[in-house]
Amino acid sequence: MKRSRSAALFAALCWTILLLLAFPCLSCAQNLGTVRTVFIAPVAGNNSAAIGKRLTELLEHSGSLHVVSDPKTADAVLHATASIWVSGTVSANLRSNSARDVNYQGHLSAELISRDRQTLWSYMVTPRTFRSTSITDDLVDQLAARLVAAIRSGIPYPTAPNAVLNTASVTIQAAGSTLPAPLYLKWFESYAQTRSGTVILYDPIGSEAGIERLKAGSIDFAGSDVPPSGSADFLHFPTVLGGVVPIYNLPSLNGRTLNLTPQALAGIYSGSIRKWNDPLIRETNRGLHLPGADIAVIHRTEGSGTTYIWSSYLSEVSPDWKSRYGAAPVIEWPLGTGAEGSEGVARLVQQTPNSIGYVELIYAIQDQISYAAVRNPAGQFVKASLDTILAAVSDAAPSQSGDASLSILNAPGRNAYPISAFTWILLPAHSSDARKREAILQFLQWMLTSGQKQCEALGYGPLPRRVVSRELEALNQLK
Repeated sequence: MKRSRSAALFAALCWTILLLLAFPCLSCAQNLGTVRTVFIAPVAGNNSAAIGKRLTELLEHSGSLHVVSDPKTADAVLHATASIWVSGTVSANLRSNSARDVNYQGHLSAELISRDRQTLWSYMVTPRTFRSTSITDDLVDQLAARLVAAIRSGIPYPTAPNAVLNTASVTIQAAGSTLPAPLYLKWFESYAQTRSGTVILYDPIGSEAGIERLKAGSIDFAGSDVPPSGSADFLHFPTVLGGVVPIYNLPSLNGRTLNLTPQALAGIYSGSIRKWNDPLIRETNRGLHLPGADIAVIHRTEGSGTTYIWSSYLSEVSPDWKSRYGAAPVIEWPLGTGAEGSEGVARLVQQTPNSIGYVELIYAIQDQISYAAVRNPAGQFVKASLDTILAAVSDAAPSQSGDASLSILNAPGRNAYPISAFTWILLPAHSSDARKREAILQFLQWMLTSGQKQCEALGYGPLPRRVVSRELEALNQLK
């Protein structure tokens, strides 16, 4: 039986009270529920005037927010960035090229910043698969609805408690996964502005290389997409949720979205499907012009957590793949061309007609690369987005070993994107440098609270509250 609305509200209230008891200073911080007036900063990117105008109208009409003209009088400032581009054109008349419809792709992201310059809320929206309005209106409508819903709920992630500022500088060296690297770099920059003297340097060299450096003692913590092994030598903290997407370069599609089944993906990467017009691809893409060209397969060269997620998914959906290649950061690929890092894969796919590769969602969006919809266990073709990644974690059941090893691959929900996953930070269980250890623990506490509110502007999903609660408790025990 589903819980009643009152029961759900009571549970949310209990969560908030527990957080306030754990961190008394949170009650003094500005939170999302106190925002009534907002100043909309000039929108960055294209279509900025139209976006700013519509956003103002929608927020004013919501009844929850009043848009003011002076940032000094606002409870918070909304910063938005838009990127919209032409992905192709399609003839409205198959017998004539004179009348053509334009296909657009793009995204709109925003952050709501408090008077004390802290992120209160963030989000990124991508176009709906089926929309009746222009892409600009569609993106703004989604973003405004999300912001209004968040304001009305008034229950955001908590803010990190104020820490004692370091009197001496601390430089922390880190390396590892490329999957969360865009967010990590943003986090480290934001954290440096709030913690005097703490500098965190991150080298996105891949999960495996990061773990090797951590084992060698040359870095202070590592980023990894590979689930923790349970070693007593390392502590692990989940940081964020991401989605790995199949990107492709098919000029003949003119910007239309490709649908790929799990069987097609496994067949392409195992080599049993060699042509783009293979019957297994054609049957789920009726109406699209699929060339008879060879599929140029692109993959990572180095030990990669993104490769681990990708190969884990292929192992989940294909017994043949699992028995022949398995799931690992390094795969003995039967075919294809390698590239280093997610940026390298994205760049090589862009340069190679009729190619396919895999990267984290943000790399596809930032580089304006087409990415496919993947059929999930519910039989739906779903494109990765913030909404569908969050749907994957909400529909997944906790494993017996706990949330830290929770797999959200191939989650059963109708709207769940099937190639979604957690990523982690690993650090030594014991450290001889007490000052660095304390600085890292303070950062992790910030990451689990204030940092989570920055995830969604870059298309990453924040951690479920149950995970945050457990990890904060673990951090308190380490201090």
